[in-house]
Parts: sequence; C-alpha cells; structure tokens
Amino acid sequence: MSVYLTVTIRAMSRSRELKELAVLFLVLGIFGFGGPPAHLAMFELEVVKKRKWLTSEQFLELIGAANLVPGPNSTEVAFAIGLQRAGAAGMLVAGVCFILPAALITGLLAAAYVSYGSLPALAPFLAGTKAAVIGIILGTAGLLAPTATKTLGLAFLGIAALVANSFWVSEAPVLIGAGVIACAGSKAIKPAGASALLLSAKAWAAGSGAVAAGVSLGALFLFFLQVGATIYGGGFVLASYLQTGLVDNLHWLTQAQLLDAVTVGQVTPGPVFSTATFVGYLIGGTPGAVVATIAIFLPCVLLVPLLHRLLKWTRSHPLAARFLDGVNVAAVALIVAVALKLGPSSLTNLPAIFLAMAAAVATLKRLNAGVVALSAGLLMSVLSLLFGLS
Repeated sequence: MSVYLTVTIRAMSRSRELKELAVLFLVLGIFGFGGPPAHLAMFELEVVKKRKWLTSEQFLELIGAANLVPGPNSTEVAFAIGLQRAGAAGMLVAGVCFILPAALITGLLAAAYVSYGSLPALAPFLAGTKAAVIGIILGTAGLLAPTATKTLGLAFLGIAALVANSFWVSEAPVLIGAGVIACAGSKAIKPAGASALLLSAKAWAAGSGAVAAGVSLGALFLFFLQVGATIYGGGFVLASYLQTGLVDNLHWLTQAQLLDAVTVGQVTPGPVFSTATFVGYLIGGTPGAVVATIAIFLPCVLLVPLLHRLLKWTRSHPLAARFLDGVNVAAVALIVAVALKLGPSSLTNLPAIFLAMAAAVATLKRLNAGVVALSAGLLMSVLSLLFGLS
C-alpha cells in the first residue's frame, strides 16, 4: 500500500510539473520577442528568480554548455530546463511548448504571404521591418565583436572567416574550421592558421555549386536537419546558412523571399529559427513547413541530454574555451556577411537607410530587437501614408 501511495504521489507531482512547464513555456513562446538574449533573460526571471527551479550558477552553466553545441541556444536551454525539472517528458513539453506558438504564427503568415503574393497592403510595413532587420544584424555584430575579437589573432581569424564566406563556402566548415584553428593555437591565433582557413575555404568552394533539380520533402528535411545539427551563432547566422544553401547553391528561394522569411522570423515571438517554418511553407506548403520545423529543431532533442556531460568537460578542458573563441569570432563574421548580402535588396531609399541606421543604434543600446523591427515597420507605414513612400 505504501509503495502504491508513493508511486501515486510521484505521478501526481510529475503531472503537476509537466503542467507548470507547459503553461510557462507556452507563455514564453507567445511573448518572447527579441531573440535569444531576450529569451534567456525571461528564462532567468521565471525559472531562477521566481520559481527557483535552478540556481543562478546552474542556469549559467546550462547557457555555457548550450554554446558548445550547435543549434538554437535559447531553445536548447528551454529543453534543458524541462529535462532538469521533469525528466525526458519535461524536456519535450518545455521545448515543444516554446517552439509551437512561433511555428504556428509563422506558418499562418507564410500561408498569407503565398496566398496574396507580396502582401501589397503590408508592403510599407515589411519594407520598414526589413530595413530594421539589416540594422539589427549589424548592431548585433557590433555588440558581439569586442568580446569575440579579444586578441589580434582572433580579429584576424574573424576577417579570414568573412573572406571565406565570400567564396560562398558553407557556414559549417567556416565555423568549425575557426574553432579547430583556435584550439590549435596557444594563447593567440597565428596568422598562418587563419590563412589555412582561407585555403580550405577555396578548396571547399570549388566543389560547392550544385543546383537542385527538384525539391522533395526528404531533401527539405535533410537540408534543415543539417542546418540544425551544424549551426553555431543563432538566428542571424541562420540567415547566412539559408542565403548560401537555398539562394546561392540550391536556388530554392529568391533573395527577396529569404529576406521576407528572415524578417518574419525576427518580428514574431519565440525562436528565430521559426524562419524555417516560413521557408518550408514557401517550398512545400503545409507539409514543407512541418518537415522544416521538425528537422531544424530535432538536433536539440538529441543534443540536450548530452549537456550535463559537457558541463563536466568544460570545467576540466581549456580546449573548450578555445574552440568557442574561434567559433564565436567566426559567427560574428558570418553575421556581418549576411548583412552585406541582404542589405542591397532592402536599403533602396533614404528612409530605409535611416531606419537601418536607427535600428543599429537601438540594438547597440540593447533595446528589444522585436520592438525595434515592429516600430520601424509602423513608422514606414506612416511615411507611406503621408508621402507615398514604400
């Protein structure tokens, strides 16, 4: 009888914990504007300060471990919180509830986008948000650059990564190559190591120009699975991955469609990786949206259980810090690269250029990115009504 009572109490407790996780992460997914920094701040407030499920030290350790593995960091932290709170079931509940609102909202916007073409009624709003997104990307790079380029060697490595990406090299070899070169260095990255990254980039570029003959759900799944399993650096690096993979190499999207997808991912709440939902819908309708979303987030499910082992590893292996140094500076370089690629198609008039500059300054002041993008869209809409701008 006592065993039965103990099992029942545990089951009730686990059920309560799962409900708490579901409600919390649904709310966070609905109101989580501003990308990973805003998400992590919200997690800390709710999980550490209010509910005390984790200590500050445990929370920071989760973030550090998430930075060591590919994928969307804030989403991985959401999965990890659920895992620590209520086991494997908690991991799935927290992660899915955080992702679901963004995926649904982005999918609905994609359906409207496809149904109405370029959404002419929203053209001024989208023009403003697109311009702001370019500024936000550059501002984000500006915030990260001082920390990432803490030595002259790392700065040189970042420049090498930027040049390598200009050869249309896939982002994964640039990021991982930079991390490996950083590990090979002692206290600073030698210029020869950065030169090696450029040489390997040229070799990679020589064989990376294949064009897809057609798009199947299987091909779409494999593309986004690869992205989710190899990407470091967050949502803005995702834009670089998609530019190189879907626009330059596979030609599944136009650059205008990609910029629309990136913009929607930025102005909607929840994970910025919901951009994949929008892209998937454009390529394959509702099945494509579902496949792309599952594929890009699936590596999170597989990697999060390894985070606690990574926590122990990072405490005893300084190579982990060196690898992250290389990856971080390459990620900043890729963020700059995507702004340079997407900028010309959206900064087509003085108001757009002004909004991009203002958004960059606002980002440097650490204002919420989602609010900045939405405000720019509204301002461009007002300018369009008053002066006929678009």
